[in-house]
Amino acid sequence: MPDLAARLKLVQSRIAAACTAAGRPPGSARLLAVSKTVDVQTLAAAQQLGVGEFGESYLQEALPKIAALQPPPVWHFIGPIQSNKTRDIAAHFEWVHGVDRLKIAQRLSDQRPPELPPLSVCVQVNISNEASKAGCSPEQTLALCLAIAGLPRLRLRGLMAIPAPLADDADAAAARAPYAALRELAEQVKSRLEPRAAGDFDTISAGMSDDLEAAIAEGSSLVRIGSALFGSRT
Repeated sequence: MPDLAARLKLVQSRIAAACTAAGRPPGSARLLAVSKTVDVQTLAAAQQLGVGEFGESYLQEALPKIAALQPPPVWHFIGPIQSNKTRDIAAHFEWVHGVDRLKIAQRLSDQRPPELPPLSVCVQVNISNEASKAGCSPEQTLALCLAIAGLPRLRLRGLMAIPAPLADDADAAAARAPYAALRELAEQVKSRLEPRAAGDFDTISAGMSDDLEAAIAEGSSLVRIGSALFGSRT
């Protein structure tokens, strides 16, 4: 798939350039390919090109892909989490982003199969305080992270956020502001975790196709890229 190869090369170049511009080492921000609505054949082609991590938002769409794609990549669940879906999410994914309630975290911990390693989780923060958006408030984040860090079958890895869309005339400083707030919040949380949990807390999941440069400039270590890699969704 030559178009996929070209798009992947461009995305990788953008990530590398953003790291360089921020004075960060190459590879300090990695690509999470957002694969919802993308067919297995395209994912297999992306895997052949070196993509190793895929993010899915809908469990029923994801499960057949997880079964089909070999060798298995690292699967991230990045969508909203319903209580009745936690058992399958806990069993089939290595990472879960979007944890914003202790109830969901407890279910994921209780339902993580004992033969698997602890489930890596990121707490979703509603960094722009949007009424319609999921995520805990910045003020609630520390307490939630401290509680999750104590759950036996979870590994608290960091924070995730999807800032409010920018106005058309927004400048670079405006684009970076919510990511700066997320980075500062992550630093506060890490400083309050006990040493073992603080050592695991190494991830800021932030930035998408349109704003990965702003996110990386403010410390994102995992950018979630869909349309820039796979094209516009139908």
